[in-house]
Amino acid sequence: QLRIVESGGGLVQIGGSLRLSCEVSEFVLDYYNVGWIRQAAGREREGVSCITANDGSTEYAHSVKGRFTISRDFAKKTVYLEMDNLKPEDTGVYYCAIENVNLFCSPGAEYHEWGQGTQVTVSS
Repeated sequence: QLRIVESGGGLVQIGGSLRLSCEVSEFVLDYYNVGWIRQAAGREREGVSCITANDGSTEYAHSVKGRFTISRDFAKKTVYLEMDNLKPEDTGVYYCAIENVNLFCSPGAEYHEWGQGTQVTVSS
């Protein structure tokens, strides 16, 4: 089973920033797309962002475009999600997940391995 460990969640005020981290097993970043998906209480999961293994191309949900940035560090085997100008509607559990594809990605893709999630709460 692949290692997927999220961290960095917490409580932040409106307009604040957080950086989420997703540490993965060796070679995951070389062969698989990685995505961030969130789920607010009582709502369906929403794909937030993804990054391809092939060339590091990125995609974002319309709701976060311009505020969130996904990136990766091969040496640290980690994918990051930098979240700026946070809003109350960004509150939820954020999951990191792996897609068994290495080319084009979509935040709403079907993911095959999931982490346990990290809670993000944006207070008003």
